[in-house]
Amino acid sequence: MVNLTRDGAVLICDLGDGENRLDGTLVTALHAVLDDVDAVSGPAALVTTGSGRFYSNGLEPGAFAEDGYLDAVQGLLGRLLGSGTPTVAALQGHTYAGGLLLALAHDQRVMRADRGYLCLPEARLGFPFLPGMSALVGARVAPAVAHAAMVTAQRYDAEAALHAGLVDEIVEQDGVLASAIVRAAALAPMRGENLAVIKRTRYEHVLHRLAEPAMPPTSAAR
Repeated sequence: MVNLTRDGAVLICDLGDGENRLDGTLVTALHAVLDDVDAVSGPAALVTTGSGRFYSNGLEPGAFAEDGYLDAVQGLLGRLLGSGTPTVAALQGHTYAGGLLLALAHDQRVMRADRGYLCLPEARLGFPFLPGMSALVGARVAPAVAHAAMVTAQRYDAEAALHAGLVDEIVEQDGVLASAIVRAAALAPMRGENLAVIKRTRYEHVLHRLAEPAMPPTSAAR
């Protein structure tokens, strides 16, 4: 179950200690978390993390055909990407497929140095990225990195992820959350409509694509 706590100006959302797949229940819970964050007044920032082996193992294959599921996922990505509240993902474990898309929708990412991989395995699993999700990856990393991650399904350990620009910092052992909180606290004073306008202008094309109705993939699930 998602747990939201607060450390000063930083709100911390723990996705849980399982695979943290973005099924309908978790997506709905994360939308509710963003509602709670939006209701906070004054300087604030959001950190998301997990407490087990996974930050998130991606979307829920069985939910693709459910009415509104993919729209809700894309809506979540869009809300994070265009939020006026600074966001930091603390990647304490494996971050795959839709889980990496979730992380890329944050402003910054901190990854554990000694455990976990980042990967977009869609090409190996046999089905395409939705246009909005493809646009998100393309907007958040360099073109060559987006190509390697999406077209070759390259798997990144912490050092490779840092070199590729997929994460902003790598931290030894259990310091990931603490480092993410420090980063978030430094960003918290920038929270507000001005930041939202900057981000929504910067990512206007991505947000437009994420807002389009999502057509369920017809191939194997990610």
